Amino acid sequence: MADQLATLAGARVRLWRFDGRGLRKVGQGPDPAFTPPIPRQPGLVPTPTGAVWLMPVPGVEGFWVEVGGVSEQAAAELAPQLGGVLGAFLTDARALAEMADELAARYEEIDLLYAISEILGHTLGLEEGAQTIVERVADTVSARRASIMVADEGAGFLRTVAARGFSAAGVEPVPFDDAQSIAARVFREQRLIRYDPGDPLAEYPGSNTDKPYRGQAFLSVPICYSTANRCVGVINLTDRLAGDRFSTNESKLVYAVANQIGAAIENARLVERDLQRQRFQREIELAHELQLRLLPSPAVLQGDAQVAAICRPVDGVGGDFYTFTRLGQGRVGVMLGDVSSHGYSAALVMALVMSAAGIHAGAGGTPDQVLRAMLESVGDELARTDMFLSVFYGVIDPDGPHMMYANAGHPHAFRLCGHGGPERLAPTAPPLGLATSPGVESRVIPWDRKQDLLCLWTDGLVDQPGGSGFTEQRLLTELCARRDQSPEMMVREVFKEADRLTEHPADDRTLLVLRL
Repeated sequence: MADQLATLAGARVRLWRFDGRGLRKVGQGPDPAFTPPIPRQPGLVPTPTGAVWLMPVPGVEGFWVEVGGVSEQAAAELAPQLGGVLGAFLTDARALAEMADELAARYEEIDLLYAISEILGHTLGLEEGAQTIVERVADTVSARRASIMVADEGAGFLRTVAARGFSAAGVEPVPFDDAQSIAARVFREQRLIRYDPGDPLAEYPGSNTDKPYRGQAFLSVPICYSTANRCVGVINLTDRLAGDRFSTNESKLVYAVANQIGAAIENARLVERDLQRQRFQREIELAHELQLRLLPSPAVLQGDAQVAAICRPVDGVGGDFYTFTRLGQGRVGVMLGDVSSHGYSAALVMALVMSAAGIHAGAGGTPDQVLRAMLESVGDELARTDMFLSVFYGVIDPDGPHMMYANAGHPHAFRLCGHGGPERLAPTAPPLGLATSPGVESRVIPWDRKQDLLCLWTDGLVDQPGGSGFTEQRLLTELCARRDQSPEMMVREVFKEADRLTEHPADDRTLLVLRL
């Protein structure tokens, strides 16, 4: 992380951690062979290689950020910004580590979730596995009485499909609007209700009518189908075997089970409409095809440029994207980007970004203006989903001849010159959505329309676990060896070599090559 920030900031950045005696360097990279003194307050400290700016990382105790290789004023300005980014990164990393520790400590609960997944995966309808599920859940949380109720939306009531401790066959359906029923209230409000009789401040939320479990601890959890944001049933548990109280962790477990059951109920409804399992696979294939149709055809630039691109999501759909734009008088705009993460959430954000890119790039603004406008369009969604995107946008003018570009944190952008080695097109801003004030800038470089190639790709093509396989250097070597071929041939042959060296890609992969 520090190395990436250093590249973006144009400075030397190191992360240090206090081990009780002094500061120790954190992360990869060479050991500086010294330990800086800890200042009383943020500021310059002397080191064997010159003075550096040192300050504690905000919000993360024991970590310090060093900024060097720039002027004192620049270091003083950069340190708080870099410290804020590192602080957020370390805070998230610690939160993830704590979550992993909690999951590791809950083996029995994880085993239950796995078992229920197996049950639901081998049944065509919930009712075939509901009794087994209610028994397993009740055993795990030590409840004598338990039930699963499913919503009949046409009739407007909850129907008990499985029970433990009593027979489900004789239970009357519960109307959605029943003011006395806890299950109906949970269904309407789509929220968990838990009652602990040992809590002197807890108010019994149920009706005054006599129930076998009245006065005892109970837990009622809504079964929701998250994709549709719709409640489809309720899980009820009461009559504890050990202690008259359901814990917070048990509530979380039942909530997770409810989510699985929600998906199963929705799938069962699809099956009842004569949809077979092959339909699900076909839907995934359709999603893949539809996403690829969002990406433009190289024919868009026919007559102005030769361009070829291949985009291969790792999960059927993904977050990589590219687009081309005719800007008149022979000028062409080319954009390629990578939404953080992959899969369906990244694909949804990618679709929004593609829409914004088409609107703002087509307006004919400079690259920096286009990227800033895109951030304004999708910034709220990026913040809501905790995602960001690296994106390169270049406009090539054959009459210049030059290319103006803006690069928001995308490291894999190169100009392949007719003579000499490849030239990396350095970032001019951090990734969109990663910084509050990106400060996007444009740069202009000369362009030889007969010799130069624009080569763009995403990190999934070259960043493999362990650093082996198809590396960036290997990719550049393959491109240089084929610079006299057509872009279509180059992309196809390079991807063939990448497939040979990358047995199991870990991320979405995209490669684009353009020449005028």
